Amino acid sequence: MADTENDILPFAYGMPQCSGVIRSVPEDFRVDEIPAFEPDGEGEHILLHIEKRDSNTDWIAGLLARCADVSRADVSYAGLKDRHAVTRQWFSIRLAGRPEPDWQSIESDECRILDSARHSRKLRIGALKGNRFNIRVRSFQGDVDGLQATLNAIALYGVPNYYGEQRFGTRDSNLDSARALFSGELKRVKRQKRGFYLSAARSFLFNRVLAARVAASNWNKPLAGERMMLDGTRSSFLAEEIDDLLLDRHDRMDIHVSGPLWGRGESMVTGEAAKLEQEVLVNLGFWCQGLEQFGLKMERRALRMPVSSLEWSLEGDLLDLAFTLPKGCFATTVLRECINYRQ
Repeated sequence: MADTENDILPFAYGMPQCSGVIRSVPEDFRVDEIPAFEPDGEGEHILLHIEKRDSNTDWIAGLLARCADVSRADVSYAGLKDRHAVTRQWFSIRLAGRPEPDWQSIESDECRILDSARHSRKLRIGALKGNRFNIRVRSFQGDVDGLQATLNAIALYGVPNYYGEQRFGTRDSNLDSARALFSGELKRVKRQKRGFYLSAARSFLFNRVLAARVAASNWNKPLAGERMMLDGTRSSFLAEEIDDLLLDRHDRMDIHVSGPLWGRGESMVTGEAAKLEQEVLVNLGFWCQGLEQFGLKMERRALRMPVSSLEWSLEGDLLDLAFTLPKGCFATTVLRECINYRQ
């Protein structure tokens, strides 16, 4: 069977010498959303803190809309969460004068209400600080000392901020659909699915640039002309020269080297950084033009993912890992650096 895009991405810390199984049961993969704000206690929106099991975020949103008898557009969340997992996240429901329903009526093995509160504003995509992951790896075997060394390095230096396999669909099906969309073979596509396909194409180009820098051992080293991202924000600045102050901020994880989220507009980098990106993307014009055709605008994303509060324990063949990631980052991207896992 042919490799998927994620199968061919280079590793920052060498090929893992350990293996194991993840997601044997949903409870083996737990995610807790870290909100960006506290409910203000008043307003026309209800915030619900929900634990979902083996179900996707959009399905829960539809369930809440039906329970409250409101439009699906009146239900929102800060981020999509893994389906094959037990996850805790916040949803908002705009009631606008409607009576609050009995939320307990929708409780089941797939959905449990943990808390509720009033809030004055709709919950928007990205309105979270990050996520805390607790992951159990079963049937673990391999070099434990090597695993310890890799985890120590990850805690200090982070990992390449690759988009995870979820972004590309089963056997890269979202990428195949994006290719058909750009070539004109796929003409009528629902807005949400089109968004998935465009995101897959954009992520593919980002991963290719990052992979080239991992292979060149400079994914974690600023080059002249970099666009540096401020940690935890979308703010950035051009670093035409690399001086000691900038290197110190980079080493402290205050700023990060970035890569392109392709779209219309200038590349936002110069010098060595621009030359490297041009060399990687020169033969990928089909994908770049397709994204521009659909009106996406040039943005940047950090090439480095900080991994904080990393903990691990091993008992028999059960490996437990816990860590916190910034919003928009993939736990499987951390796992792939230390474990050759199967699902």
